[in-house]
Parts: sequence; structure tokens; C-alpha cells
Amino acid sequence: MNTIKNLDLAVIEAFGNQLRGELIAPSDSRYDETRKVYNGMIDKHPGLFAMCVDVADVMAAVNFGREHELLVAIRGGGHNGGGLGLCTDGLVIDLSGLKFVRVDTSNNTVRVGGGNLWGEVDHATHPFGLAVPAGIISTTGVGGLTLGGGVGHLSRKYGLTIDNLLEADMVLADGSFVTVNANQHTDLFWAIRGGGGNFGIVTSFKFQAHEVKNVFGGPTLWPIEQTEEIMEWYHDFITHAPDELNGFITTMVIPGAPFPAHLHNKQFCGIVWCYTGDLSKAPEAFKPVLAKKPVFEHVGEMPYPAVQTLFDGLMPHGLQWYWRADFFTELGPELRAQHLKFGSKIPTALSQMHLYPISGAASRVGAEETPWAYRDANYAGVIVGVSPDAADAALITNWCKDYWEALHPYSSGGAYSNFMMDEGQERVQASYKHNYKRLQSIKQQYDPKNLFRVNQNIKP
Repeated sequence: MNTIKNLDLAVIEAFGNQLRGELIAPSDSRYDETRKVYNGMIDKHPGLFAMCVDVADVMAAVNFGREHELLVAIRGGGHNGGGLGLCTDGLVIDLSGLKFVRVDTSNNTVRVGGGNLWGEVDHATHPFGLAVPAGIISTTGVGGLTLGGGVGHLSRKYGLTIDNLLEADMVLADGSFVTVNANQHTDLFWAIRGGGGNFGIVTSFKFQAHEVKNVFGGPTLWPIEQTEEIMEWYHDFITHAPDELNGFITTMVIPGAPFPAHLHNKQFCGIVWCYTGDLSKAPEAFKPVLAKKPVFEHVGEMPYPAVQTLFDGLMPHGLQWYWRADFFTELGPELRAQHLKFGSKIPTALSQMHLYPISGAASRVGAEETPWAYRDANYAGVIVGVSPDAADAALITNWCKDYWEALHPYSSGGAYSNFMMDEGQERVQASYKHNYKRLQSIKQQYDPKNLFRVNQNIKP
């Protein structure tokens, strides 16, 4: 394995002359800013950034990395919790210059660049009354979220993001370019719908969008002491709710404004709702929720991009993050007791636990139709320790690990790959379950030397 330091300057300069985008090296004044990612806990020092602006740049960068046997990382939005969009000493192929969104209203499809963020997609689709199912924070990258699966506010109504992916343009490990869809390179098309960045670099995506303009949603909060009661009610309620109603449940602290002062720095069990049905029927749909007498509720009609940006202000770029995750089928009494225990000692104002429902449309896709193996799990759970202060790194990491270890015995085994840190092969295999061997054979076909390995890696 070579590092950039072993390469002649003339070789690097020749590579730079092949690109329309820039090369950024450690000696560049922009280097430290360029190596920052969403998670401020990540402190990696790549040998070189190739700031790609088109497909030709990506092809040249892949060829350069392969020919010189460099460690290669791919960065889209830079949101990956484990910092897997970066590597130390190697080459980072940065896609942030590959940005475009084109809406086709004749068939409600959207073409999106490999470097786009979801907020940019929402901005383009909303005027047409359309939306693509995505996550819950608009600064998330389209590429990473999609390739890992894509759980969010629209999952119960329209499925995961991968269930709405129609086509992708890709640069493969040999530097070639392919378009994958239901009719071309079908094995590769299957693999990228949940198999992560193992199989190539996606330079553009084509999604099916859906008619979503305004939604009815927002948070409801109960005192943390009611966690067990609310979770028991929620499990029964959301399992039987119409697909139009989505809500993820959380243990959290209210960090401050815009919430009322009497809630600040207190722990709560909360649910964040998003209803996509007939808005005139929303008050009726929320009657059972309000009957549980939340101590705070702020639900109402809003544009879909507004619900997608509810957390953007609280979760800016550069905070310290530590993540752990699992899938869950039930929210039994032992599990609820652990949520009360750890939800009562959340260490910082931004640390929290979320359980995202995988019921509704997301559950009606076969367990082999995509690599996403846990269609029968009712929830994708994640615990995040978050703080603006690097001095809190151990505090948030330990709370997160302890919370996860208390819940894990009650889990389904694997985890949603977008919620995982760099946790090793055993966890990757557990997360793909019966689909791992098929993914492995496709990896062997398209990337036999494992060029694309800075990810939740499927070894060929």
C-alpha cells in the first residue's frame, strides 16, 4: 500500500493536469478546512483531495488511485458518522462539485448529482409539489444516505430511499462508466440499493418522486418518567396507523430555543410526527396522540422541506458525534425499562436516541429484493452522543456504548449501516444477514481487489 508521500511530485502534477477540479494537498492553505466533515470527532489527514467536478474527473481519480495502489475514500456529503468519507495518507475522491437537480414532471422523476445534499433536492422538488423519501436532516448527502438505505419521514408511506431509486450512473474500480437500472447491470443495481459504497462511485441518481407538498407534523413531548408508558402505547399505535402517518420516538433533552424556557435542559420522551395524508383529516388522525396529553406539542401544517430542516439548526456541521445502532422488532418491557434508565441520564443537551419505524410501505418490500435484510424489523434504532465540546468526547462515547450494550440483547442483531461507526466485519455481516454472500459475489465481480474499502466493507 502506497501513500501519496511515496509519489514523485511530477506524477501528482500530471494527475492534476487531467482534472478540471482542483487537487488539495497538506501544504495547501485550504487543507485543514477541506478535511473537516460533519462529525467533529473525526480527525483524519488524507494525502490528497481530488475535488471532482464531473464524471471524467472521477474516472481519472479512480484510475490514479488504483494504478498507484493508494488507499481511496469517497466523500459525498461528508455526513458519515465513522468518518468513512476520509482516509489517512491516501486519496479522497470528493464529489461535492458534482451537483445538479433536474425534475421531470412528465413522470415525476428527479435526477440528482452524486455530490448533492438532500436540502438541495427538496428545494428543487418542492415547487412542483414533489418529494423523494430521504432522511430527517437536510444537510445529509444524497449518496451516502441512498446507498445505505434511506430511512426518514416518508418511509411508512413511500418506502426507503432505495425503494425509490430507478437508476444510477457509476464509475467502477477499473475506471469504466456504467448506467445501472432494472434492465442494465441488474446485479449491480441490486447491490447499490443498500450495499453502500462497495461497488463503485455513483455520479448521478434517478429517483421516483411522489406528490408531497405540505405535511402535518412536528414534535410531541412527555416527561421522561412516562417513557415506558408512551413506548408501549406508541408501538401499538404506529404499527396499526395508516401509512400516511409517520413518527419516530426519541429520548432526548430540550437544549434551548426555540422551545419554551420551562422545558430547557430537561429529559423527555418525544415523538416527531409527519403526516402526508389529506390535511383536512390530520386533526382526526392526531386525536389519539393528543389524548395521551403531551406536556408540549407543536404539530401543525408546514411545507415538507420545513419538517426536513427541523433539526438542522440544532445539529450544525462540526459537533462531536458518537453513534451506535441496532434493529428492533419489539419494544418489550425489559427494553422500555432500559430506555427509561438511559434516557434519564442523557449526558449532554444534544445527545439522544431515536427509533425509526420500518412498518408500512418500507416493510412490504421482500427481504431479498434489496440488500436491506431487516424488512421484518419494526424499528431502526440509533443512539447518538453529541456535544459541541471536544472535552465531552469520552462522556458521550461511554453513555452511548453503555446504552447500546443494555439494548443489544433485545435487538434483531444487525444495524442500519448509515448509523454505524467503523465497527468491523462481524457487524457488517450481521447487518446484511442472508444477503451478505450475494453482495460478496457481486463485489468479487466488480471490485476484486477491494479498491473501495473505506466503508462498511464487504470483502470480495
